[in-house]
Amino acid sequence: MAVRAPELTGRSWLGTGGRALSLQDLRGRFVLLDFWTFCCINCLHVLDELRPLEEAYADALVVVGVHSPKFRHEADPEALAQAVERYGITHPVLDDAALTTWRSYAVRAWPTLVLVDPEGYVVAQLAGEGHALALGRILEEQVPLHEAGGTLRRGSGPYVPAEAPATELRFPGKLLALPGGDLLVSDSARHSLVRLSPELEVLQRLGSGVRGRRDSASTTVPEFAEPQGLCLLPPDVAAEVGYDVVVADTANHLLRGLRLADGRVTTVAGTGRQWMPAPDGSTAHDLSSPWDVAWWDDRVWVAMAGIHQLWTFDPRTGEAVAAAGTRNEGLVDGPAGRAWFAQPSGLAAAGDALLVADSETSAVRRVVRTPEGYAVETLVGQGLFDFGHVDGPAAEALLQHPLGVAADGDGVLVADTYNGAVRRWDSRSGSVSTVLDGLAEPSDVLPLGDGTALIVESSAHRVVRRSLSSSTSVTGERSRTQRPPTDLAPGEVRLDVVFAPPPGQHLDERWGPSTRLHVSSTPEALLRSGSGRGAELSRVLDLDPSVGDGVLHIAATAASCDDEGGESAACHVTQQDWGVPVRVTAGAADVLRLPLLG
Repeated sequence: MAVRAPELTGRSWLGTGGRALSLQDLRGRFVLLDFWTFCCINCLHVLDELRPLEEAYADALVVVGVHSPKFRHEADPEALAQAVERYGITHPVLDDAALTTWRSYAVRAWPTLVLVDPEGYVVAQLAGEGHALALGRILEEQVPLHEAGGTLRRGSGPYVPAEAPATELRFPGKLLALPGGDLLVSDSARHSLVRLSPELEVLQRLGSGVRGRRDSASTTVPEFAEPQGLCLLPPDVAAEVGYDVVVADTANHLLRGLRLADGRVTTVAGTGRQWMPAPDGSTAHDLSSPWDVAWWDDRVWVAMAGIHQLWTFDPRTGEAVAAAGTRNEGLVDGPAGRAWFAQPSGLAAAGDALLVADSETSAVRRVVRTPEGYAVETLVGQGLFDFGHVDGPAAEALLQHPLGVAADGDGVLVADTYNGAVRRWDSRSGSVSTVLDGLAEPSDVLPLGDGTALIVESSAHRVVRRSLSSSTSVTGERSRTQRPPTDLAPGEVRLDVVFAPPPGQHLDERWGPSTRLHVSSTPEALLRSGSGRGAELSRVLDLDPSVGDGVLHIAATAASCDDEGGESAACHVTQQDWGVPVRVTAGAADVLRLPLLG
């Protein structure tokens, strides 16, 4: 049965020149609704995936971003406007601050895509990333049908670009102290690296200023795509490998090597493709949004934000391998191979430990050595949906999406990004305090050892030197993600993950089952049965009403192959992780349906 697409309702619009849009205004065009939030790395992946599709169908398809925020800071309209510029979004964006449109489309995950046809009916709903090919196949089939039927109206879209102010830096990310006193900062939105003097004056720009992934050559300048983390190699290692700095070239899914003497840039790890599980279970040499890098324990550690892991990279051999994290998103400590992270985005060596800013859990974690190997511990943070600005004992303190960490004597400094603050965890007292406030999305912090620190104020487009105050105590709001919980009946509930291969593809069984499903819960006792891994995308869960509310963690994967090509046909993997807040309520639904592609 055809379903009429609900109207688009929100606080305001961006990228339309101030004009409010309705579905009626867009009638006659295909409309792709992209439900996103700017903290979400998977949402940023989707923005990049959609760029070629937007270009290929520019006169038949209108992409509309529906920004439905997770964190309190993301509901700030100015912060959203900055994010639209930061990530180079060139389509209209609806500010869905109250999640009104999110609810009307029954969305349960970031990112979710909904395709609406020229007559205003929903064609497909797709959760997660990696759907550009499927959408292309659907449009390839549907566009000629609507054109033949006279319902397609080709033409230019409603997007109206905004002019960005001129500043020397534009949304800088990470900062590195260089030998001799100079500094290096990743100028992320200008796709460059910038060398600064100790007085913070611009000395040199490395990069063309446009998105790309070209290495240096005699007649060309290097290209980056939203670079972030920077790591200085030990002199002996640098001499051996021929470069001094490892750069996390985030949106290119690469590690780059920078030679300081002449500015030469080379690619040292990654292929330029985003890491995805292979249909045959093999591993590739791809990376996934490396956000930060740090030298610790005789190798480079990489915060692999895109797949919620920490990897290591050995510059001497070029080997990059997973070292901590399962790719499940959440806050779970323990042996490195079983720990969960959620978009790790900041790293710093601290003697016998590696500090981690785990942004989506609003947590500070650390990796330590044990006789059995590496282990992960949490210093501050409570989980995927709990955040705020609260000082005090670490077990009670709250952060909001931190992106940077730094060792500071017997403590840890935290760039508490969405709180606009620098926080400090004290190892002696085990408490958290605020040492600097009123900042514009600080993304990195570099203590100078004299009571001051250099702060990357990303949304103020600058690096500043500030005195760190004596510890103060802030008791702000304790918040939870405003995402509405899903009411489910106590006892047995059927989980159905819906996946239908796109046109021209079929489920691939050559290497065993073509689908996989993993289910767990927080708290663990919420699921009396139904947890664990299996091949079927449907499963009966048994919810314990005595445990109360919780979160279902659901990860689904489906592999499909092109109908044409026989044994050498191209195969594609679709995957999504859901963290579904649930409220166990008598008389509620006993079925939970999640569209992977339906």
